[in-house]
Amino acid sequence: MTQNNGTLDDYACSQGLILTLINEFTWSVEMRAFLYLLGLLYCFMGVAIIADIFMGAIEKITSTTRKVYLSRGGSQEPEMVEVRIWNGTVANLTLMALGSSAPEILLSIIEIVGNNFESGALGPGTIVGSAAFNLMGISAACILAIPGVESRKIKGLRVFAVTAVFSIFAYLWLIIVLVGISKNVVDVWEAVVTFLLFPLLVGVAYWADKGFPFRKTHKSIPTTNDKQIELGTMLSGEGEAMLDGLALTKDGHVDPNVLAKWVRQASLRGLSGEDAAKLAAYKLIMSQEHSKAWYRIGATRVFSGSKKVQPQLSMKLKEVYDAINEHPETENLSPLPDNISKNKAIIAFHAIACAVPENIGKFPVRIVRSGRTDNAVSVRVETIEGSAVAVEDYVAFNQVVYFEPHEVEKKVIVDIVDDNIYEPDEQFYLKLSLTGTNTANQEEVLLGRISIMEITILNDDEPGTITFGDRGIIVKESVGLAQIPVLRTNGWDGDVSVRWRTLDKKLKSGKTYKGLEGELVFKHSERKRVIEIAISNDMALEKDECFEVELFDPSNGAVLGHTTKLAVTITNDEEFNSVVDRLADMTTATMDSMVVHHDSWTSQIKDAMNVNGGDIENATTCDYVMHFLTFGWKIIFAFVPPAGIWGGWLSFVVSLGVIGILTAIVGDLAGIFGCLVGLNDAVTAITFVALGTSLPDLFASRAAAINEKYADNAIGNVTGSNSVNVFLGLGLPWLIASIYHTAKGGEFRVQAGSLGFSITIFTITAVLSLALLVARRCSAICGRGELGGPLATRYASAIFLLLLWMTYILLSSLETYGHIEGF
Repeated sequence: MTQNNGTLDDYACSQGLILTLINEFTWSVEMRAFLYLLGLLYCFMGVAIIADIFMGAIEKITSTTRKVYLSRGGSQEPEMVEVRIWNGTVANLTLMALGSSAPEILLSIIEIVGNNFESGALGPGTIVGSAAFNLMGISAACILAIPGVESRKIKGLRVFAVTAVFSIFAYLWLIIVLVGISKNVVDVWEAVVTFLLFPLLVGVAYWADKGFPFRKTHKSIPTTNDKQIELGTMLSGEGEAMLDGLALTKDGHVDPNVLAKWVRQASLRGLSGEDAAKLAAYKLIMSQEHSKAWYRIGATRVFSGSKKVQPQLSMKLKEVYDAINEHPETENLSPLPDNISKNKAIIAFHAIACAVPENIGKFPVRIVRSGRTDNAVSVRVETIEGSAVAVEDYVAFNQVVYFEPHEVEKKVIVDIVDDNIYEPDEQFYLKLSLTGTNTANQEEVLLGRISIMEITILNDDEPGTITFGDRGIIVKESVGLAQIPVLRTNGWDGDVSVRWRTLDKKLKSGKTYKGLEGELVFKHSERKRVIEIAISNDMALEKDECFEVELFDPSNGAVLGHTTKLAVTITNDEEFNSVVDRLADMTTATMDSMVVHHDSWTSQIKDAMNVNGGDIENATTCDYVMHFLTFGWKIIFAFVPPAGIWGGWLSFVVSLGVIGILTAIVGDLAGIFGCLVGLNDAVTAITFVALGTSLPDLFASRAAAINEKYADNAIGNVTGSNSVNVFLGLGLPWLIASIYHTAKGGEFRVQAGSLGFSITIFTITAVLSLALLVARRCSAICGRGELGGPLATRYASAIFLLLLWMTYILLSSLETYGHIEGF
């Protein structure tokens, strides 16, 4: 592999591990430099595309699950759930880190092996240079990428702290090895320690992930009623697929019951069933938590014109999707048992949701009891985090509420923390559950429909606007009770009420439903109530029937909103099921087509040969251009074994081998190009090569920053990847070379020089960068998040990080050319 110090010599600029293949000495230097630059850029594309397949194999491997059976007690069958075999932290620091850093690691190994086990400048320089760009460049881009004035926090803070400490220690250890212990010489034991720091990092990070020294708990929110589906309410944010009703069954298919909202929504928006299924698939995919590999694959496919990782929406569908999401509201309805005995007590919250100002301090939440009231029963109520965080935004609690005989209402006190910091509206939840203190109690009490209550923290003292959330709902004929949500928006102060009545349309009162008129009362801070109307099943095959519910005569200063009438469509169960089953199948098929890996060579070759994976309708001009430019790579790599074979391991091994071959070519191209234009290998490594191998990570991290609720997939993995780069990218080749030289009776020499100086500058800038992220996390003026926040501080942070990166590049380059004295 070409080694150069920035001086030009035709023969020296032609000696690589693989290149050159032909006699180029008669060509002009300018022509050769231009061609080598094009070749370098084109090979960077190839590395990114084969890394797409490599990441797909990793995603397949790490998504492997096993079945676990949970006892339900009594005579009920055990519940089967599937859990992932791979721990997320271990996957991120092993396979995921290897996937994103494979080119840098392999380049370092190949350079040493190809250079007769002597140290080179290109491999180590690329590792340090890419680490600098990852930490400073990518972090700066992610800070700026967050929309509006939102902020993003790192959720796995303990793991991030561990990887951050290791990332700094890794480079301090390199300085100690190169300068302190045995200057310019790497002994076998030093290489062994460097390599063994990798499993130590994984072990300590896994320990932190498991909650040391604190116990880590997980809470979940129940799913929605499976016989009534509200239309047009789509959430954004964590857990939205669950709260909104859209979810996958245990076998990976879309639940037809919760998909029914799209039947009505499609007709209201003028969409076909196919378009409704595509919207539902898009919703589900965007609502799920994704790994860094998923975003890396998505970024690569965007610039290569390949099949996208999410359904592509036309302009019309995008408008519909945005319109549906314009006024998101949660429904938080628990399943109601089909047959409720009158001998049981039913416990529920009085309202589905409430909103309170941040400065309210303590306020009561009502829990009501219906059904049987002559016995003593108890229920547990606890807080669950949403966008609002315990301690910072509210005081968490977990307590048991006791109802004495004939007591029908209890109140729990919720304490809101007023921190005098600007924040958007935030939500958390109260959850009811059976206490389980004794068998008799569980047999005498059931949870009502409203067992989850949403609490929104805001600043508003208006009585509010009362309206329906949408223009219609669709219910099965066998639903029993149709629940019609009524929303109170734009203010929640004081008690208000609104009258309501049913209006006959195609369906006349008395046949399938009973016409009613009544009054709905919103207590202070309550923001969502429901109207219940009994539906009877006449067991006759009928066409869809409907009636309307109208709101009128609000009181105490409240006003009516735009939607004061809501249509309730009652559909025959068989017809209802056939429609939603067909849509569920279509949605499941769309979801399956979006899987990032391929199960067969046929699908892999087909996607490689077609622009945008065959989705011509949504292909852009850029897709066509990039597909043409990368077509050769796609066809070659299409013959790599797909991830569907042998659980992804065959694809993993073959892809890694192909990346190694391409990396050797990239090393030759970079070395010869740098020699031709007069760049030292150390400078070429920290600029051209480091940027070329890190750009896919930049786009992936930026997409994760925009789409994820937390910052973990955006920047949380950077420190771990930087640590792994050192422990594997330098530890492994140093171990091989030091053993080789020791066996020959010599010593493995690594000149501290430019490498030691570069590492020192990087360590200083890395400490400053991490200090900035910590300061942003703790500072109110930065939005208390590592990413985003107010515009002024986010731009200031990004500029600071970019200046640190440019300082690192400048000082390292000046030292390389002798303008600054190094080690």
